[in-house]
Amino acid sequence: MDRLDVLDWRRRVGALYAAVRASEPADGHALWTAGRDELFATHPASPLLPADRATFRGLPVATYDPALRFVVPVQPADPLRREAVTGTDGTVTFERVGTLALPGLGTLDAWWLDQYGGGLFVPLKDPGPGYGGGRYVLDTVKGADLGSTADGLVVDLNFAYPPSCAYDPAWACPLPPPGNVVDVPVTVGELAGSWAWDA
Repeated sequence: MDRLDVLDWRRRVGALYAAVRASEPADGHALWTAGRDELFATHPASPLLPADRATFRGLPVATYDPALRFVVPVQPADPLRREAVTGTDGTVTFERVGTLALPGLGTLDAWWLDQYGGGLFVPLKDPGPGYGGGRYVLDTVKGADLGSTADGLVVDLNFAYPPSCAYDPAWACPLPPPGNVVDVPVTVGELAGSWAWDA
């Protein structure tokens, strides 16, 4: 995979999320679903394995549920540092910047990527039909940014998606730590598909 292909992928993901932020939530979700399907099917930096691209017909994404869109403040939390060893990016360091209380679901830790450029990272693990290793809700360093309002950060679980290691086991991805695990099944976002392998 060419590095310029990865650069173009990130630009396109950033543009896709900009279009999402400029739209009503359900319309933005439809844009996101269609945009990701196109990227996965056609882009040279797609995480799908070549054999999976040949039969790819779209990612299994649940119908939009407005009840699982939250706008919440980042609540203070004790400092916490974690390091995730990845095969491709070396050791990635995160600092907890606060917590996000999601009514009816629980609390998620919000992490700051404590390396060059920085970025907010909110992963999620639940007992529902998503990828077993967990999913990402926000990963702003990669362009996955749903924005914020005067009331807080937009945390819309309809946009939860698996990391690249769900499609290609050659990738090593940071998975959700204990503070990002909820006991309630989250049945929206991208769900597990036949190409996914279990963590």
